[in-house]
Amino acid sequence: MAANATSARRVAFASLIGTTIEWYDFFIYGTAAALVFNQLFFPEFDPVVGTVAAFATFAVGFLARPLGGVLFANFGDRVGRKPMLITSLMLMGVATLLMGLLPTYATIGVWAPILLTLLRFAQGLGVGGEWGGAALMAVEHAPKNRRGFYGSWPQVGVPAGLLLGNLTFSAISASMSDETFFTWGWRVPFLCSAVLIVVGFAIRLKISESPVFEKAMEQKEHERAERVPVVEVLKRHPKTILLAAGSFLATNATFYVSTTWMVSYTTESLDYERTTILNANALLALIDIPLMMAFGLLSDRIGRRGMSLGGMAALALFAVPWIMLVDSGMIGLFLLAGIVVQACRTAVYGPQSAFFSELFSTRLRYSGASLAYQLASILGGGIAPMICAALYGATGTSFAIAGYVVVLCLISFLSTYLLTETYKRDLSSEATPAPQH
Repeated sequence: MAANATSARRVAFASLIGTTIEWYDFFIYGTAAALVFNQLFFPEFDPVVGTVAAFATFAVGFLARPLGGVLFANFGDRVGRKPMLITSLMLMGVATLLMGLLPTYATIGVWAPILLTLLRFAQGLGVGGEWGGAALMAVEHAPKNRRGFYGSWPQVGVPAGLLLGNLTFSAISASMSDETFFTWGWRVPFLCSAVLIVVGFAIRLKISESPVFEKAMEQKEHERAERVPVVEVLKRHPKTILLAAGSFLATNATFYVSTTWMVSYTTESLDYERTTILNANALLALIDIPLMMAFGLLSDRIGRRGMSLGGMAALALFAVPWIMLVDSGMIGLFLLAGIVVQACRTAVYGPQSAFFSELFSTRLRYSGASLAYQLASILGGGIAPMICAALYGATGTSFAIAGYVVVLCLISFLSTYLLTETYKRDLSSEATPAPQH
């Protein structure tokens, strides 16, 4: 059923490059929101309120992601995975490029934050459609005993995009004065997206459609069921979607806590140097890449569910030490804490493409996996920096964030426990694994 190993590697590489570019676009917004958007687009607010407002626009991208997931999944389950990958890449690229050209509040007043929010919404639509297509292409092309490994390649696009974004911001920040950076330097990472999109577009045009999907298209019964796949998967498998989303909640939230809110917190409240934190996050993102692939490969041997349970339990236990090490003000301890947190997260995220793909049948797979992933992106990632900023502002202590993380870990642990192990499942089977009771 699956294509040969050479084809699997080619598609996995194309998925990796495309997701790296899309997540680069998505993440540079978060870095800019933490560093400059509060001053450039919300200058009339108190600094704390301005930071919350900047993170609120960051969250808008996550609110758009389920809509993007629904739109792209509906067509992805009807006409194919490949066309959706190309369309999502172009949408993201155009929105990011326009952000780099956008006038600030000082130039056009209230229209600046309004247009910024609209462009962030467009980014959310693009990345909402991206993950499902990239994950499914990699998993559906992979040999049965390597779905976790090849499925980890598009997952690697997340830390790779973050690494690329942080390195770009760090290099620009270090090469100019604060005044120059705030005047025009922050725009450069957004404008660089134009070149990256051309590269990603050229690579994605050369890959073939999913063989699993093409076989499903040949079956006569598929034509009747495919008309509105999103509606059908919601009617048939609501519990599986909710549990899958819950299983990803803590992983997604802690990622954005550490890469977005913590950039603001450490530079404004703990007096870490901006360039130091950006470089530290870039190093952590680099470490994330082999961890993610290793856990994806390991899941092909021991399963997806058990690894996820272990990762969530360890993260809950480490939540308080994590905050204590960050609060020490020592960059070495900051990095140590980050590595431990990432090891916990990647035990869940590395095999996730394979896990979510295996939870649904081919004709509903794009819709089911995308809905679960993007639902968690709202409840976990999108609002996490805003919640952290509000919690810290209300309590004055960073331990409130540790409590928030523990609660999310408990939800994810229970959700994962109620799901069924899937790593030995035949992807071409129309049966969908039922959640445990």
